[in-house]
Amino acid sequence: MSASRTKFYLDKQNGKVFGVCAGIADYTGIDVLLVRIGTVLLTLATGWALIVYLVVAWAAPNKPYGLYENADDARFWQGVRTNTKRSTAEVRSKFRDIDRRLADIETMYTSRNTRLADEIDRLR
Repeated sequence: MSASRTKFYLDKQNGKVFGVCAGIADYTGIDVLLVRIGTVLLTLATGWALIVYLVVAWAAPNKPYGLYENADDARFWQGVRTNTKRSTAEVRSKFRDIDRRLADIETMYTSRNTRLADEIDRLR
């Protein structure tokens, strides 16, 4: 896949106007309704939020179709984007666990299991 899963995209499939709020929600993992309400309130309070919204709508690329395989994949990448140190620690931890389990399997298969060998000899 050539599209980056850690990049911000406009989410026009789930968007109402230009997909900016849906893109922010997809990028951060925050509920899209809360992002929309926040955008409206910020626009009413300051006015500059509308300008930022339009600039982002013009500058940001559209989200590629099928960027995530499923909802779990989307949540994983949202976690990566929001806290990369935690994500790398989780991946390292999972790899350590896999490495430990593989070492246990290797030990089991390469060591002499006399009880199993005796049972096989009795069957012959």
